[in-house]
Amino acid sequence: MNNHQSKKKDVRKAGLLSLIPGFGQIYNGQILKGLLFLLITAIFLIELVTVGVPAFQGFFTLGTVPIRDHSLFLLVKGTLQLIITFVFLMVVLLSISDARQVAKQQNLFGSVNYSVSSMLKNVWERGFPYLLTFPAYFIMLFVIVFPVLVTLFMAFTNYDFYHIPPTKLIDWVGLKNFTNMFFLSSYRATFVTVLGWTIIWTILATTGQIALGIITAVVTNQKFIVGKRIFRIIFLLPWAIPAFVTIMSFSNMFNDSIGAINQQVLTLVNYLPFVHISDIPWKTDPFWTKTALLMIQTWLGFPYVFVMVTGVLQSIPDDLYEAANIDGANFLQKFTKITLPMILFATAPVFITQYTFNFNNFSIIYLFNSGGPGDVGGGAGSTDILISWIYKLTTGTSPQYAIASAITIVISIIVISISLITFKKTHAFNHEEMM
Repeated sequence: MNNHQSKKKDVRKAGLLSLIPGFGQIYNGQILKGLLFLLITAIFLIELVTVGVPAFQGFFTLGTVPIRDHSLFLLVKGTLQLIITFVFLMVVLLSISDARQVAKQQNLFGSVNYSVSSMLKNVWERGFPYLLTFPAYFIMLFVIVFPVLVTLFMAFTNYDFYHIPPTKLIDWVGLKNFTNMFFLSSYRATFVTVLGWTIIWTILATTGQIALGIITAVVTNQKFIVGKRIFRIIFLLPWAIPAFVTIMSFSNMFNDSIGAINQQVLTLVNYLPFVHISDIPWKTDPFWTKTALLMIQTWLGFPYVFVMVTGVLQSIPDDLYEAANIDGANFLQKFTKITLPMILFATAPVFITQYTFNFNNFSIIYLFNSGGPGDVGGGAGSTDILISWIYKLTTGTSPQYAIASAITIVISIIVISISLITFKKTHAFNHEEMM
């Protein structure tokens, strides 16, 4: 149905009416769309009155009577209600924006088709990308945002071994967990120690696997190398075998008393003249355990870098190397001026993700030696990184869920900040436009 609007619409009025979603659309003459927005509003109001208000009350109080009130459930329900309320506020903003845009179109064109077929055609032509992405965003709210918010809120409570619902209630404690982490001597010493090793582990392990991956890819890609396919298959073996199996195998191989490294490898080395190496305490001395972890991660991580860099090397034009040969450049000059810049140009974002992955690489730390040996306080072992320390804080005999949540937030801030800064400094997001 075509409806010519002889009277201009008040854009501001249409927006104000849409503070109650649907009224602005009805004002513009879009009855069906207005009724749809009003239906969504009615459903939200019914949900808010019957479920939402009690959920908000429980979220702020976290319960008043033990056993009857489960603080953790109240926290979860309150968080879920916050998400639902946020979604409705987005609907309100969408309603306001839509009403204002339609009013402007009516004032500009004077005639707008409000038929159902026209509306469906408009949704198909202009809103098709949003229809495809909406389910993903909806799922993301409850699969990613919801647990993240619960963890965030938990960091501001006293949820620990002494406050386990429903026998005990949880209370809001503000920034106490963060102040304890940074200023309470017991937690501060452990946090600084574990954070220091986490940073060292991340830098050395990741740099090692990247360097080995680049070296093996560059060497294998040389024209004079015979049997390239065989070498590439061999270099891919660590990637083909499940990391869980590899780590457990290395854990047995590095055993101090019966491991193959001490009993066989070092025995063979000692047959060399003027060489005598005693058994190395791989799993009982913190230094050697860290050394073993770095070697294992380098071995596990380099095949991925090798495959990626191999693809980059094969895409570098031969003309660049031919021009370098004419100019008299040696191998090192060609590598530093041509090969390495091209590799970093194409793979910098992926290399950054390798650092962030190893920052939270729980499996190798825990499976190799459970974060040991020894104890640096706060339930953390000498080789624990932040993520494995969090695991111990939440699964030990005296769980500290709140402080673990606070550490999780600190980890997230560190990883996100470093990633954003590095992406910006390397201009990683601009590479596609430059290419």
